[in-house]
Amino acid sequence: MQRFILPGWHGSGAGHWQRLWLKHDPAAVIVEQDDWANPDREAWLARLDAALAGANEAMLIAHSLGVILVAHHAATRPLSPVRAALLVAPGDADLHAPANPPIASFAPMPRAPLPYPSTMVLSRTDPHMSFARSTELARDLGSSVVDLDDAGHINVDSGFGPWPLGFELADALQKRCKE
Repeated sequence: MQRFILPGWHGSGAGHWQRLWLKHDPAAVIVEQDDWANPDREAWLARLDAALAGANEAMLIAHSLGVILVAHHAATRPLSPVRAALLVAPGDADLHAPANPPIASFAPMPRAPLPYPSTMVLSRTDPHMSFARSTELARDLGSSVVDLDDAGHINVDSGFGPWPLGFELADALQKRCKE
């Protein structure tokens, strides 16, 4: 199962666990966007569609606004090759869109269950989505939850560079798909 990495708003810079993932998983592909600072849902969906075009079975590894992109993709692309998703530290597009017009096209966030297994990794101290709202989102999407407790936004600023647990969670999710 090929893995596609979906960064969030502003991308995942050098040192972010998503960029470092590529060094450990040479088959993984990062889905680059034309404009990380001004995300447009339809443009981001088109870029994801293009990346997935040749895939038979795909796993999405999403962070922050990338998690919301996964929900939009699942809601609008029923014939997608996506078979699983690792969703990490979702960003709250609904709550933050009024104050941050660049992410407005991602609101409202889809709440329908994903058509494939997913795991959502959360932090109780994430400044971009409260733990209560993120667990509600996980429930709505049908995701199992991994609670990292005090982990901030699970990015470089909160001390995450290489993230071995991410590989373990992705491998466990892939195994779940084969059962």
